[in-house]
Amino acid sequence: MEETKLPAVAGKVSLEPAPDAAPTTEELSVLNATERAAFRLVRAMNRGGWKRFWTFFQRHIGSLWIYLATYNLMNVRGLENIERTDPARPLLLVSNHRSFFDMYTVASVLFRRTRRPIKLYFPVRAKFFYDNPIGWFVNLVMGWWAMYPPFFREQNEAEKRNFDKFSVRELIRLCSSGPGHLIGFHPEGKRNLNDDPYSFLPAQPGIGKVIMASRPQVVPVFIAGLNNDLPKQILGNWAGGEKVRIWFGEPVDLSSFYDKRDSLRTHKEIADHLMERIAGLGEQDRKEFGQAG
Repeated sequence: MEETKLPAVAGKVSLEPAPDAAPTTEELSVLNATERAAFRLVRAMNRGGWKRFWTFFQRHIGSLWIYLATYNLMNVRGLENIERTDPARPLLLVSNHRSFFDMYTVASVLFRRTRRPIKLYFPVRAKFFYDNPIGWFVNLVMGWWAMYPPFFREQNEAEKRNFDKFSVRELIRLCSSGPGHLIGFHPEGKRNLNDDPYSFLPAQPGIGKVIMASRPQVVPVFIAGLNNDLPKQILGNWAGGEKVRIWFGEPVDLSSFYDKRDSLRTHKEIADHLMERIAGLGEQDRKEFGQAG
């Protein structure tokens, strides 16, 4: 996530939704017509009545098909750590990233095994999901529009990164207040394609910036056993595929970082600390399931 100059908020937690500000004309102008149309559509689907409408489908349809594709393989540990969190405050899940389906599988487990209110938001790279109508369709059928807000940091045109200033503000808003808000984030920034499930890419500082400004509840998650071949993943549920393991860690106390200077260095320290917590869950997985899973 691109670093932008944003002020940190005070340490007091608000339970009321933060103001829902739109991008500036200048920020929106850097997108082409397709990208603007996608953004306006997906943003509308993540607000008010539309968000409640699509959350119904996430809970009752999306979670069901993921369950049907994984129930023989699924192993979940630490769900009590989610139950310990306050559903009236935003919950930020930070996890390793090895497949396209990581956070959708996690969300399916939470929808089906907890009773907490959930409004899903998955920050996503804009490439494909916002610049291609096929990507819009994937956002609908995979996430019921939950791939929001978008980040254009990897687009060829450097000026499009100006739009990310809005996306950072929006992510901070979602993490600051709002009952049921559940935000899934990968500190590594991209999928780790290494064959070793216990290897990790360097943490990116953007998540530290968001946390410094919003102070959400944070739970680390380690995920293993999923692959990027959807037919293979589904068939493995009946043919003896690799066990799918999801580990929810204890909520992370980040208060020691909040007294530090709101700087890139502190943001990176927060991100590194979270990756250490994720790696710790990975070591628990290694002890129980071993390298082969």
